[in-house]
Amino acid sequence: MTNNFENWSEKYRANSFSDIKGQDNAINELKHFLQAFPKGKKAILLHGPAGTGKTSLAHVSKKELDFEIYELNASDFRSKEELQNKLKPATEQKSLFKKSKVILVDEVDGLSATKDYGGVPELISLIEETQFPIIITANSIWDGKFGELRKKCKLVALKEPDYKAISLVLQDIAKKEKLQIDNQAIISVSVRSKGDVRAAINDLQIIASDKEYSGHIALDERNRETDIFNALKFVFKNMFSNETLKIYDSVSSIPLEKIFLWIDENIPYEYSGEELYNAYEALSIADVFRGRIRRQRYWRFLVYQNIFLSAGISISKKKPRMGYTYYQKPSRVLKIWMNNNKNKHKKSIIIKYAAHIHCSKQKAAKEFNIVKRILRQPTIQKELKMSDQEIEYVNKI
Repeated sequence: MTNNFENWSEKYRANSFSDIKGQDNAINELKHFLQAFPKGKKAILLHGPAGTGKTSLAHVSKKELDFEIYELNASDFRSKEELQNKLKPATEQKSLFKKSKVILVDEVDGLSATKDYGGVPELISLIEETQFPIIITANSIWDGKFGELRKKCKLVALKEPDYKAISLVLQDIAKKEKLQIDNQAIISVSVRSKGDVRAAINDLQIIASDKEYSGHIALDERNRETDIFNALKFVFKNMFSNETLKIYDSVSSIPLEKIFLWIDENIPYEYSGEELYNAYEALSIADVFRGRIRRQRYWRFLVYQNIFLSAGISISKKKPRMGYTYYQKPSRVLKIWMNNNKNKHKKSIIIKYAAHIHCSKQKAAKEFNIVKRILRQPTIQKELKMSDQEIEYVNKI
């Protein structure tokens, strides 16, 4: 298995329109918009679920259509002044080396709508004044604060690609990484990613990093209704406010126990040095309260666990964090499942063996390493009514 720790979702980001699977309509709409500019609207708004290729589509246009791209993350610019200082000059200066220039405003969901603090009104005015096409991306643009922005933009929805399209991407990566991985495993990862290509690639990388991976896996289904990524972004990026204490209430279907794992996984991607130490200190105190809840059933300690997971992590930094971070799902959960999955057939064989010789499962488990050679005999396997998967497992160990 691979020892490469580079993030595969970045390593295998699409380089051409043909690399982006299942988004033919969005590709055609973007091409037409860029080629027709300045006719029609001056901005195109690509919207759709995370991992569907919105940002990749914008970057691919740079190479395919010979554009220079000037990229900004909307969450970096929460005030009118910042947008004026950073974005407006980019709309006024021509490209020196390329055919033309594209302004990419990524993750516009992070902009506020208020005139005093937010960037939506200023972004609208810049769209009206720009000399270059503007590509805007967002997960959802149906919030009321984006009403005027929607009117100024050509709206293009990116759909969730089906599992067949995602499996093609994963198969190509597996081939390049020289992975010995079962095709059914790739299909399983593709189906359970529910249209999130980036998440599927991350899952494939986790599988590949497991040195004892046997070739088969099934992953827990993702809950796409949750907003865990925005919650993490709020805690990690922003300074503490009263809203920080309530942020996890907005995350549906994910208990605090799992949020704990998400925080644990992603602290190193945001913090370093003293801030990293402070964040893990807050996490460790939250873990202390979690232990007390488990052992003593003191459920009132949940409020303290939540405080340290939200406010404690947030105040660990000295200033707001800028830029975009690819938050990773908890790999520990997947690895635990993989460990359990590896022992699944062993457990079922032990149960059959114990029943056949009329002994306890504990005793059969102790004897397993001694009798495993005997269990490889076809007559014994037939007598125990072992399944094909159990036979394959016992013949490999």
